[in-house]
This record gives sequence, C-alpha cells and structure tokens, in this order.
Amino acid sequence: MDKDALGRTLLELEQSHLKQENRTSSEFFEKLLADDFFEFGSSGKVFYKKDCVEAGGVGARDLSLYDFEIHPLSSEAVLTTYRVKDLTQKKDTLRSTVWKFIDGRWQIFFHQGTIVKST
Repeated sequence: MDKDALGRTLLELEQSHLKQENRTSSEFFEKLLADDFFEFGSSGKVFYKKDCVEAGGVGARDLSLYDFEIHPLSSEAVLTTYRVKDLTQKKDTLRSTVWKFIDGRWQIFFHQGTIVKST
C-alpha cells in the first residue's frame, strides 16, 4: 500500500474511534484494539484493552481530529500523530497511536493523549 493510501486508511480508522456511537461499543473496541493494547490517557491513567471492552467503550464526547500525519515504522507498524479538539470537555489533546497490521487488518497497539492549551 502506498503512503497516501495508507494515510487515508489510518485517518479513517482514527476518525472511526472518535465517533460517539463507536466510543460506547465494546464490540467496536474488541475489533479495533490489539490484544496487547495499552494507552497512556490524557487523565494520567494507564488503560488496557480489557478496560475499554469491559467498560462498554471509552465514553461519548464531541471530538474533532486535525493536523493528522503518519510516520511509517516498518511495513507492519505505523505511528500516527494528530490533535483532537474535545468540545464536550473544552480541552485539546495531542494524540499518538501505534498501529500494527495483525491478522490482515490494522489494529491499535498503543495510544497516548496529552492535554495542551486550546487553540
């Protein structure tokens, strides 16, 4: 897959887990997250796949993604970086995600959110 097509695919996947209907779906996160997924949340807490799935998702909020970039790490791993404006909680975050190509599809291996001053 060329870099532009890969970027479009990963942007769609990043945007999919910001949608309110997906953020409250255990089934959605069961598919999206790799079995060894972990996250350093903007709250300062560490989360694992079981936390997201057992909690029924990660909570609905009004989120908008911008400044998206991809940084290929290998043929089967990519770092994405972007910013999210959280209109519900009135805060902005820098986000980074490590995607791995596992079992024929892209899955999130690692994610981090860092709160920044709103723009």
